[in-house]
Amino acid sequence: MASRLRRKQRSPWLVTLLLLFILIGLCYAVVRVYFRAPDQKAGDSVMIQRVNTPAISEDLSDEEAEALRSHYERKPQFWTILVSGADDGNGGTDTNILVALDVENGKVFGASIARDTKSSINGKNRKINFAYNAGGMELLADTVSDQLGIPVDYTVLVNLKAFQALVDAIGGVDFYIPIDMDYDDPYQDLSIHFSKGMRHLNGAEALKVVRCREGYASQDIGRMHTQQEFLKAVAKQLMTPASITKLDDYCKIFVDYVKTDLTVGNLVWMGGQVAAMGAESIEFATLPGDWKSPYIYLNQEEVLAMVNEHLNPYVEDRTAEDLNILT
Repeated sequence: MASRLRRKQRSPWLVTLLLLFILIGLCYAVVRVYFRAPDQKAGDSVMIQRVNTPAISEDLSDEEAEALRSHYERKPQFWTILVSGADDGNGGTDTNILVALDVENGKVFGASIARDTKSSINGKNRKINFAYNAGGMELLADTVSDQLGIPVDYTVLVNLKAFQALVDAIGGVDFYIPIDMDYDDPYQDLSIHFSKGMRHLNGAEALKVVRCREGYASQDIGRMHTQQEFLKAVAKQLMTPASITKLDDYCKIFVDYVKTDLTVGNLVWMGGQVAAMGAESIEFATLPGDWKSPYIYLNQEEVLAMVNEHLNPYVEDRTAEDLNILT
């Protein structure tokens, strides 16, 4: 039976994590670092080349060339950033969130992409989390871009050990485990056994809880909801005065476990913009689709609406022809 993915909800943890990036960046930056806005990608490079290269564009009328240029005109101060959590067992990514930062309108939107989303990777049908396994963050970003019809400007890869280290750094988290969890995977040296109910979790225990997919009616969808609830609990604890005294620990976690093509100056600049927007400007949702084993099939009409409302960095709306949603 198909299961519908959850739609939009407010995300207090997302703004907290972005604010944490500010603190980490300030710790890591040297005194003379230049804080500036990151560059934008120039749209579809193949189409831009076709329009701007005379030898290639001779078959285009002036109207056609201008229409193509307009279709790939970027909004000012709008960036897309793919944030992924690396799976330490299988070489894929456990968590993928496409974040749209719209400084012009003071908004941040995060779209969670289920790891079982059906995708075309190197010409074959695969679950989207395989893209990182096959070609790292570059291929994963290209796969997301191809599906949604928009560029991914930058990527942030977080090792799962960073999650564990952060929970330990803040002294653990009190969390209500929503189901009984009983799962063993000797290949990943993974043993998960928790009873439903409130529990104080250290880093290693918390990582097991948010990774567990067994026991939910819809495995990945249920797990994503638990991840979101846990991150809210982490956010609440990060905002306590005691947490601010541990900036050195947060800096070390960032340096050891986070990889990004954004500069420290970019991170601090963007973090400052988000801080000025406030929590009410942050939204989070899951790309809409249906679970039909073994894949989650994205709903093209609903995904297109979400892209144009929240994720599209172009002035013109995307069309169904711009997306590549597999059926």
